[in-house]
Amino acid sequence: MPEDATGHVRTATIAVKICGLTRVGDAAHAAHTGAAYLGAIMAGGPRLLTLDRARAVLGPRRHDVQRVVVFGEQHLDEVIVMVRALDLDIAQMHGTCTPDVIETIRRETGRAVWPVLRVAGTTLPDGAAALAAAAGVVVLDTHVLGQLGGTGVALDWSGLQHAVLALRASVPGVRVVLAGGLRPANVIDAVRLLSPDVVDVSSGVESVTGVKDPVLVEQFVAAVRSAAGIQR
Repeated sequence: MPEDATGHVRTATIAVKICGLTRVGDAAHAAHTGAAYLGAIMAGGPRLLTLDRARAVLGPRRHDVQRVVVFGEQHLDEVIVMVRALDLDIAQMHGTCTPDVIETIRRETGRAVWPVLRVAGTTLPDGAAALAAAAGVVVLDTHVLGQLGGTGVALDWSGLQHAVLALRASVPGVRVVLAGGLRPANVIDAVRLLSPDVVDVSSGVESVTGVKDPVLVEQFVAAVRSAAGIQR
């Protein structure tokens, strides 16, 4: 499955990332169902994995999926070590991130970096365009005080339309990964309003925290495919 320099799989449809994976079987099912990206958390919270556990859950680097780890406020050197140790495809940066950080990780590892914009309300954070230009991609996630992600709280998709259009105009070709409160019942609306390149779900397809519900995963992927048919 071809990918570009930002770590994005080039497909004719909107890609799905299943994040917060904690079990090998859940990761295998997500890939089999059609997820293009498998995500694990090393940023803290209830889905936190150790290095060894992340290696087991994500498996080896391969062509059918891209493997992503979500980092928090780890020191840059530690992130680089873990990206190399896991042979990751993508480092998703939920903590402090700058264009220099993005460039350093890419230079030292040869891997893509996805900076996260933690969004409150209907505007994007300061520096969004600079991060988008440096990485070629941004992740939009809900800003919830004291938590880095996996909150299940949705963004104001309608209210963000103008800001996302402005970002795309200022950084031509930028890829948008949409996270924050997505689930099978609402992802079609989110896609219709913001036209993301990737939709990123964690708690919205879980039966309990850290355990993916296979039926919900299948429903989510089916809904995204349906939305992509409407949108594109």
